Amino acid sequence: MSLAHPKQDAAVPAEQIHTLIVGGGQAGLAMSNQLRQRGVPHLILERHRIAERWRTERWDALHANGPAWHDRLAGLTIAGVEPDGFAAKDQMADYFTAYAAHVAAPIRCGVTVTALHRAPDGRFHAETSAGPIEAANVVAATGPFQQGVIPPLVPPDPGLLQIHSTAYRNPDQLPPGAVLVVGAGSSGTQIADELQRAGRRVFLCVGQHDRPPRRYRGKDFCYWLGVLGLWDAETREAGKEHVTIAVSGAYGGHTIDFRRLAARGITLLGRADAFADGVMRIAPGLECDLAAGDANYLALLDAADGYVTQEGLDLPEEPAARVMEPEPACVTDPILRLDLREADIASIIWATGFGFDFGWLQAGGLDAGGSPVHRRGVSEVPGLYFLGLPFLSRRASSFIFGVEQDAARLAAHIAGRG
Repeated sequence: MSLAHPKQDAAVPAEQIHTLIVGGGQAGLAMSNQLRQRGVPHLILERHRIAERWRTERWDALHANGPAWHDRLAGLTIAGVEPDGFAAKDQMADYFTAYAAHVAAPIRCGVTVTALHRAPDGRFHAETSAGPIEAANVVAATGPFQQGVIPPLVPPDPGLLQIHSTAYRNPDQLPPGAVLVVGAGSSGTQIADELQRAGRRVFLCVGQHDRPPRRYRGKDFCYWLGVLGLWDAETREAGKEHVTIAVSGAYGGHTIDFRRLAARGITLLGRADAFADGVMRIAPGLECDLAAGDANYLALLDAADGYVTQEGLDLPEEPAARVMEPEPACVTDPILRLDLREADIASIIWATGFGFDFGWLQAGGLDAGGSPVHRRGVSEVPGLYFLGLPFLSRRASSFIFGVEQDAARLAAHIAGRG
């Protein structure tokens, strides 16, 4: 005799929930707290453990990119980390677990939502690994880092390891030989830095990027973005829709300087453009991209200086922050053709960002490419909400500290539906 799986058994009654939150990371927990404060019954489903991506989809030495006073949710500090320190990945994972307990979040871990449909009466029907659930409202809080993207540039080769940055753990994981890191946002740059410190020869592809100072005039760049109103920007700056941010909380936190990395031995390259016959073609423009990064850096210093003068703050001047390193040879005489075999490259780490994975969401609310359609998190489908996505309502929306403002606004919307 065979037993039918609950989601396949029409006789199994669906559990009735007022509001279902899909995802138990920072967005889901922030939403839970806001709904609890408004007396809205709800349930969080998390397919793994709380903060699973922090535990198993990040490299061993990762630290938060913002200081502990900033990269947290309201009402609970990060245990064991000084306010100006940078929490290690496991400390962050433990923090979210502690926060869930702190706000008494009703969360079920190890439950996957496999499909979400909307019935004719307007209620949502969720098929899950633990049985069906019906809800009046659903919040998709699965975050922006759902599925690592590797461009279809280099075909599989048994002699070449290719992994996304989410699969990288430490230098010992990689086979002997040089490493090509593609992507110079925070992840790619920190991984390249770690590999070079471990004695590996490293090539780093650098494209367009913003490069804020870690600290300036005694304040972290997170502080400056706040007082200058930059966290509240509602849209990306025109022409910078796909620009990454290079900043690091590793080694006590420091400003990323690509020329300094080159001086230590990392070979800087432009953007990976094409691949054929074992040769990576590199697009020209590295020097221009570095100059644009410098301009972004200096613009923030100028804005900070202006704010200090305007507010009459007693913060020490820092002229040394404007001193630039000399151009390395790999910039003045850029490599445009990289033969992987000749360079002894045995590994490629693709730090090339993430894409959405809303395959389970079959209730509408997505465009033809699978991206959410919403207005500040409120879907065109009544009762369906999105939370924790980049620029959901402002620049801060996808960051730990910034998700709460959106969560409060959406929770009020849900409570108003009755």
